[in-house]
Amino acid sequence: MADLEKIVEDLSGLTLLEAAELTKMLEEKWGVSAAAPMAMGMMPMAAAASEPEEEQIEFDVILKDIGAKKINVIKEVRALTGLGLKEAKDAVDNLGTLMEAVSKEAAQEAKEKLEAVGATVEVK
Repeated sequence: MADLEKIVEDLSGLTLLEAAELTKMLEEKWGVSAAAPMAMGMMPMAAAASEPEEEQIEFDVILKDIGAKKINVIKEVRALTGLGLKEAKDAVDNLGTLMEAVSKEAAQEAKEKLEAVGATVEVK
């Protein structure tokens, strides 16, 4: 197989005129033609559209409703977050985000545990 780095070096040393001549020679040899200028302008948009979305790796656990067993929810919040009793109670009373930027597994585990004691939880 050809030494690709050497080819890159050789191509980098070409003048603009030599590069144009090389393009013509390759078009003739391979039976292809260079892309039209309009198509070239559209390539970045096509490339952007075909790029896969970046997968979310950090999640927030949001308490929406505490349900009927407030004390059990407070206990679970303490166990999950390491907060003291007062801080956990305040977090449960105020609802909202309990855990920020945690892994998908940790967020799912927290959701399952909180829903098991009657809370309504959302993972974003």
